Amino acid sequence: MRVYNFSAGPSMLPMEVLEEAQRDFLDYNGTGMSVVEMSHRSKPFQAIVDEAEALLRELMNIPEDYDVLFVQGGASTQFEAVPLNLLKNGKADYIVTGNFANKAYKEAQKYGDIACAASSKEDNYTYIPNVDEIKFRDGIDYVHITTNNTIFGTRYTKFPKTDAPLVADMSSNILSEPVDVSKFGLIYAGAQKNVAPAGVTIVIVKKELTNQAMAICPTMLKYATQAPEHSLYNTPPCFCIYMAMLTFRYLKKIGGLAAMKEINERKANMLYDYIDNSGFYTNPVRKEDRSMMNVPFVTPSKELDEKFVKEAAANGLVSLKGHRLVGGMRASIYNAMPEEGIVALIDFMKKFAKENA
Repeated sequence: MRVYNFSAGPSMLPMEVLEEAQRDFLDYNGTGMSVVEMSHRSKPFQAIVDEAEALLRELMNIPEDYDVLFVQGGASTQFEAVPLNLLKNGKADYIVTGNFANKAYKEAQKYGDIACAASSKEDNYTYIPNVDEIKFRDGIDYVHITTNNTIFGTRYTKFPKTDAPLVADMSSNILSEPVDVSKFGLIYAGAQKNVAPAGVTIVIVKKELTNQAMAICPTMLKYATQAPEHSLYNTPPCFCIYMAMLTFRYLKKIGGLAAMKEINERKANMLYDYIDNSGFYTNPVRKEDRSMMNVPFVTPSKELDEKFVKEAAANGLVSLKGHRLVGGMRASIYNAMPEEGIVALIDFMKKFAKENA
């Protein structure tokens, strides 16, 4: 029996994508072998990589002067790859709005003069700092932001303006809505929220930034290594790239990112509206900064939170326990979470509130 999986990642994938992968698993496109068996140097796999890149470029309207890479190591590896590749003058500013933003900031400090330009830590990351009021230092190589904060349930609705390249970790909201790629020098995202199984990381980087890596940058982390080889310098995460390709096909089929945004807004508004008017559940995030992807909430007590998670799972609503840094519950409602899943969650929340008020 399929459940509604509210996990923060790895997360749900569209049923249509899973079923297509199931059909292809033993024999991909008449090759007589699975994608997980074929050579990454073969023509069939080259076609997969080419289609994946072409579809992503189309979906995100990526300009021609950007490279698109499919690499390994997760977004956490990019916490170091970014400074190693971009610290030309040795200075960068970070906006720290959550756990992963803070991790990226700390990793970068190994390699240069890294400053925290703004933070919402003092209020437990329940808001995004006003980007119009942030002062960045002169002579910096880039500004780093995390566009959606998975644990704390916040997101940027406006991006900072800076003369330096803007770098964004979009791991938990990539492809959830249209974004102007030209505003960024580099975008990176782990795939396991909205794209594919864990294992592949998307890097979208302006070509002019790919050839200034520090001398100590490992070969495998250099964008200048991966870009000319079109992500095939070494054996890539083949199955994950194939799954990403299927997801990109699906997104194009339903109308692209504009259509996906409408669906996501509808889902998120439905859940937030119920929480705000329930008189039983609360969400701590400033309303204008609330994430469309991750919705944290609590009941009146920790004991009821624990009871909620247990009973929800028994009703086919799984992975709702909040992160240890926040507690309570968290509903991660990424692209593949159907609206029916939100309705089922709200129905259960109503029942639980009535029984435990």
